Amino acid sequence: QVQLVESGGGLVQAGGSLRLSCAASGSIFSINAMNWYRQAPGKQRELVATINSSGSTNYADSVKGRFTISRDNAKNTVYLQMNSLKPEDTAVYYCNAEIRRIYAINYAVYWGQGTQVTVSS
Repeated sequence: QVQLVESGGGLVQAGGSLRLSCAASGSIFSINAMNWYRQAPGKQRELVATINSSGSTNYADSVKGRFTISRDNAKNTVYLQMNSLKPEDTAVYYCNAEIRRIYAINYAVYWGQGTQVTVSS
């Protein structure tokens, strides 16, 4: 089995920072893209940032210049450094990853359970 576990969420004042982590574990052969999504109450889940296996990144316009995605391939972990946080960043943040399990032929997408980020004004 493969499991993604997020950590690092919490309550922070506007202008503050948080660092989210998402660690993948289990029978992993390789990981392709790793991504962060978020879902605010009453809104659809949206892609926040993505990083591929080579380290190339992309960001939603709403977080460019404030958020940084990175990964540690040795630890199968992806990070999201969030600076200059705004109340509109309040959401449940989810990580997902394209993972090829040992003895598997194809990649499959796995999701974490989510971590709450609340930014107060």
